[in-house]
Amino acid sequence: MLDDLFAQLRVATAPAEIEALQNGIWQVWLATGDAALDKQLEAGMRALQAADFTRAIGVFDELIAAAPHLAEGWNKRATAYYQRGDYRASLADIAETLRREPRHFGALWGQAAILRQLADPRRALRTLKQLEALCPHLPGLREQQLVLREQLEDGNGTF
Repeated sequence: MLDDLFAQLRVATAPAEIEALQNGIWQVWLATGDAALDKQLEAGMRALQAADFTRAIGVFDELIAAAPHLAEGWNKRATAYYQRGDYRASLADIAETLRREPRHFGALWGQAAILRQLADPRRALRTLKQLEALCPHLPGLREQQLVLREQLEDGNGTF
């Protein structure tokens, strides 16, 4: 099912279609197949929504310890680290997410954003090229790539 959704995502051009396909993929990623793990994931997501990043990180630490193969545990903890401003820890968890699910468009988008904030446009552009392979018509993608290319051409690698 996931492979079919990604195949459709590669050819989708309408923003509403892209969003629907991404939502379908998120539903698959967020379903662990284990009720206890699902509850833990939900608890961590509630802590994220409440901006209780320390609690969210703790919940996701436990989830990762219990099920290190689940990409979404790593991705959600990366989000918590990012929102707390700990970009290095977020990047490390994004790398773990992508080891488990190389097509994780959320992790790739987050990685590119962090790399831009860390003034690394070359790596950010490479990340966006990976994202482009998954979803060439993702809204905002071309604009982000253009900004990064212009910065690299101008020799201005800072933001």
